[in-house]
Amino acid sequence: MAAPVCVARIGAAHGVRGAVKLWTFTEDPFAVTRYGPLSTKDGARQFEVAHAREAKDHLVATLKGVATRDEAERLNGIELYVARDKLPAVEDDEYYHADLIGLAAVNAADEPLGRVIAIHNFGAGDIIEIAPPQGATLLLPFTNAVVPTVDLAGGRVVIELPVEVDGDDSVQDEEQAPSARRPREGGGP
Repeated sequence: MAAPVCVARIGAAHGVRGAVKLWTFTEDPFAVTRYGPLSTKDGARQFEVAHAREAKDHLVATLKGVATRDEAERLNGIELYVARDKLPAVEDDEYYHADLIGLAAVNAADEPLGRVIAIHNFGAGDIIEIAPPQGATLLLPFTNAVVPTVDLAGGRVVIELPVEVDGDDSVQDEEQAPSARRPREGGGP
């Protein structure tokens, strides 16, 4: 059975009657109202969206069984999941971010870089997180320039590392070299 897919996250309470801010991760924000009950990742709790309206960059939703601000406040931060088979089918050149987790990450020469462990969005666009066999993870922009190929059938993504990441030692050497001039206090020349 495929792992459930995170489709939303409950945010802060909104008003005094149990409404919450609902941050959706679906192309159509209102799709979360059509999936039926949404659950926590472990399946221990279920929530159903009774009503939703659009706000600036999220939905304001009421959840069945949540009637007070106190109840709504206790839900802040809960991620909501749906079974993968409830999601609509994708076109040949499309994929869900969840489909990328676990894929091998290779460079253009097909040399291994690691595995995809997450796709993030902190507000400025999608970020792909790659875990190399050793060392710190790589956080890279998930753009066509950096990730030109997503090959689900082949189980890999091709990564074109930006120059700053791909061994450009000149930047690192300049940062580590001692400065011949110390800047004056106050920021003047």
